[in-house]
Amino acid sequence: MKLRGAVAATLRSKRFWLWEVAGAIIYAIPVAIRFVTKSVAIPILDFPGFWIDYYIPGNLLEKILVNSFFPGGAGGVAGEILARNYKCEEVKGKKKYLARLGGALLQTAVWSAFQFWGNMQNITGPYGGNVFEYPMVYPLNFLLASLSIFTPDVLSFAKTKIKNFSQKLSERLFLSVNR
Repeated sequence: MKLRGAVAATLRSKRFWLWEVAGAIIYAIPVAIRFVTKSVAIPILDFPGFWIDYYIPGNLLEKILVNSFFPGGAGGVAGEILARNYKCEEVKGKKKYLARLGGALLQTAVWSAFQFWGNMQNITGPYGGNVFEYPMVYPLNFLLASLSIFTPDVLSFAKTKIKNFSQKLSERLFLSVNR
């Protein structure tokens, strides 16, 4: 398939939109909390609580959790779907992870460009700081994007374990009721 057709097919994919929309919502939750509480710090997610030099923010735990879904995780899934549509076959193994890596890095680059543009606008939030990310954390965003290519696999594994546990639990409950 040609690239144009592969992009069009990717944009029609339900999985693509699920990851993009759900990832953006996950990304927006801490932002909304900051606007509501008018505080930069979110107690549960504010670890280590202080900046380490200029490159590692005080909300490192939040960055790891959020960036595993958006932009990195969503971009990884987009890259995988685009590669599958372009080749007209399922991508597996190294090719799947390379496609995810390309998508994650591309989407992180686009998101970082947007963040940079916003940071230059110097829009102040209700907590007194710039609403957009400080440019010195962008390298960390790319590192997290490269690790987020595994997020779909981790979620699939967790879903399988929860499903198996639920089935075993319901079987035990059914057996105990029917005794």
